[in-house]
Amino acid sequence: MKEKDSIASTTIRSVLADVYAADKASPEQKVPSSAIMVLLRKAAARRADSALQFKEAGRDDLVRKEQQEIGVINRFLPPLLPEAEVDRILQQVLAEKPVDTGADARRALGAVLKEFYAKADRSFVDPEVVKRRAMAALSA
Repeated sequence: MKEKDSIASTTIRSVLADVYAADKASPEQKVPSSAIMVLLRKAAARRADSALQFKEAGRDDLVRKEQQEIGVINRFLPPLLPEAEVDRILQQVLAEKPVDTGADARRALGAVLKEFYAKADRSFVDPEVVKRRAMAALSA
């Protein structure tokens, strides 16, 4: 705000509003930092979706604005775990607890994901990558 960067200040205010709303929704305690990282990733994903829609509508000025906001949010986010690390954790989970894939594929996937997230923090992984890699590991 001191730098008079209107894009950054507006983006930060928007994200802080999301964090404050999450704090109010959870009255017994403050939102943990891992949940804040998830909120930041969701905010960046919303802006990426908006940028895509603006691009389809031919609004390049709004696309640039959304991309700048994504850049501001990404400055506060830690890097995601690479797919190789996700695969390593999934293989470890499958080695520790073999899953019966014949009975119900969704139930098996749920069990694998539950164990995966017990070992890895949700804020450091892309859930779509984890789900895709877990399905591939189960089918193999």
